[in-house]
Amino acid sequence: MTASTAKAQRFREFKMPDVGEGLTEAEILKWYVQPGDTVTDGQVVCEVETAKAAVELPIPYDGVVHELNFGEGVTVDVGTVIISVDTDPGAGPATAPAPAPEQAPQDAAKDEEEAEPQGRQAVLVGYGAAPSSTKRRARKPQAGVPAQQEPVSAALQAELNGRTAPAPAAPSAPAAPVAPVANGAAAGAVGRPLAKPPVRKLAKDLGIDLATIAPTGPDGIITREDVHAAAAPAAAPAPAEVPGPAPVAEAVAPAGVVDAAARERRVPVKGVRKATAQAMVSSAFTAPHVTEFITVDVTRTMKLVQELKQDPDMAGLRVNPLLLVAKAFLVAIRRHPEVNAAWDEARQEIVYKDYVNLGIAAATPRGLIVPNIKDAGAKTLPQLAGELGDLVATAREGKTSPAAMTGGTVTITNVGVFGVDTGTPILNPGESAILAFGAVKLQPWVHKGKVKARQVTTLALSFDHRLIDGELGSKLLADVAAVLERPKRLITWG
Repeated sequence: MTASTAKAQRFREFKMPDVGEGLTEAEILKWYVQPGDTVTDGQVVCEVETAKAAVELPIPYDGVVHELNFGEGVTVDVGTVIISVDTDPGAGPATAPAPAPEQAPQDAAKDEEEAEPQGRQAVLVGYGAAPSSTKRRARKPQAGVPAQQEPVSAALQAELNGRTAPAPAAPSAPAAPVAPVANGAAAGAVGRPLAKPPVRKLAKDLGIDLATIAPTGPDGIITREDVHAAAAPAAAPAPAEVPGPAPVAEAVAPAGVVDAAARERRVPVKGVRKATAQAMVSSAFTAPHVTEFITVDVTRTMKLVQELKQDPDMAGLRVNPLLLVAKAFLVAIRRHPEVNAAWDEARQEIVYKDYVNLGIAAATPRGLIVPNIKDAGAKTLPQLAGELGDLVATAREGKTSPAAMTGGTVTITNVGVFGVDTGTPILNPGESAILAFGAVKLQPWVHKGKVKARQVTTLALSFDHRLIDGELGSKLLADVAAVLERPKRLITWG
C-alpha cells in the first residue's frame, strides 16, 4: 500500500448527500462538531436545510474531525465534501491527501515537460501543489534558445496557476518593493497560494487575487481576515483643517419625508420558503382550480371531541376537531374514490390511486410544509390520532424528513387555528384536492325549527377540475359536512 493510498483511507471525506428526491443543494444551518472533536459512526454532525425540510446528517465514520470545509449559512451543492475525518488519529500528525485535479493527458504531459525542477510536499485538501525534494528533469532547450536557468517568470507562473499574468510596469517607473511572504508559502514559483475552499470563494466573490495577499495563518495559509484586509480600501488621511468659509450644509429632506429604504429589510428567498413559492406558482398556473364552500353545524362533533378525550382507548393521544375533520374527509373519499387521482401530463393519463396519503399543512418558522400520513384511509381513529400528533410535533421541531413530504394525494389546511373563517386554498402540486377547515364559532343557527346558538364552521374545497368535475366535487364536500354534522355517520358510512 502506497503512502498516498494509506492517507486516503485514513482521512475519510463526507459529501453533501441528496437527502430528498433529486435535490441539488442544501444550506448548512448548524455544525454540532468542530475540528478535533471525536465522532462515532451514526453521530449527527450537522443540520442542513433543503428545499423541502431541515435534516440532520449523521457521519458514517469513527475518528476525529479533521476539517469543516464550509461554515454555517453556506449553501453547498450535493456531492461536495463538507467534512473530513481522521479515522486513525493515533498514527500521529499527518495531512489529508489532496484530490488529483482533473487534467487532460496531453496537458499533464506538457506540464511535466515544461515544469522547472521542483518537488512536492503534503498539502491541504484542494490547496494545490507545494515544493518538496522530488526532482523533475528540466525543460529541453529549443534550437537557438539557451536553457532556462533563472527562476520561473511571473508570466509563466501565472499561466501555471491558471491566472492571467499582470501587465509589466512602465519602464520609467521603478518597481515597487515586494513585501516578504510569511513562512515562504505564497507566491513565486512554488505554486498556488494556500487557502481553504471557503476562503477561495470569498476572494473570488470580492475580486481579490490570492497571489497578491500575504498570508498570516499557520504554515502560510491565507485566512478570511487576510482577504477582507486586502479588500478593504486604505483609509484616506484626514485633510488638514484650513481656515475658510463655512461648508455648505447638505440638502435635507423635507419635514415628514422618511427614507423608505432605511425602513426595509431584505431576506434571501431560499430553502423551504423558496420551494413553497415555486410549487404554488406552478400549481396555480398548471391545474385549473375550482373552490366550493359549505357552512355546517358541528355542535355534535365538538361534543364528540370532548367525549373522546375521556375515552381510555384515546389516552395519551391528541384529540381535537382536526382529527375528526380528517376522519370525515377520509370517509367521504372512500365513498367517492374517483377524487383520489393524479394527472399524468406526459402520458396524458389519469392515475387513480387506491390509497390515500393525507397531507396536513403545517406552518413552521422556515415556511409552510405539508407532510403526509401514509395510507391514512386504512388507519383506525386512534392510529390516525397518533400519527397526526407525531406529524405536527415533528414539523414544529423542524425535523420533518423529505420522505414525509412526498407522495401526498390530498391535503387538509387548518386555517381555523388563526381565527380565519375560510379561504381558497391552492392545491399541492400533483394532488387532486385540498380541504380548508375554518374557525369554529358560536353563531345563530336554525336547529329543530328554532334559532339557537350553535357551533358552526365553514369548509372550502379546492380541486383540480381536470380530474374532478363540479358534481363529484360537490358530493365530496357535502359528505364531509354531513359527517361533521352527524358524526355517527363515521360508523354507518365508515
